[in-house]
Amino acid sequence: MTNKTIKIKGTNMGFLGFLTLLFIGLKLGHVIAWSWAWVLSPIWAPLVFAGFIILFVLICAIIGK
Repeated sequence: MTNKTIKIKGTNMGFLGFLTLLFIGLKLGHVIAWSWAWVLSPIWAPLVFAGFIILFVLICAIIGK
């Protein structure tokens, strides 16, 4: 008898993906009364944070010249 392993290729959702799904579920279940912008914040907040970091680095590079 041979043992065969089956590998299933899937996606790794990660913490922010899980948090987004949780917030959506809580919003649709009327548990939280947040606006949709805050419910979906785990999607856009890291992009805004990265943008601020890039902006800060660019400003420091310009000032440092």
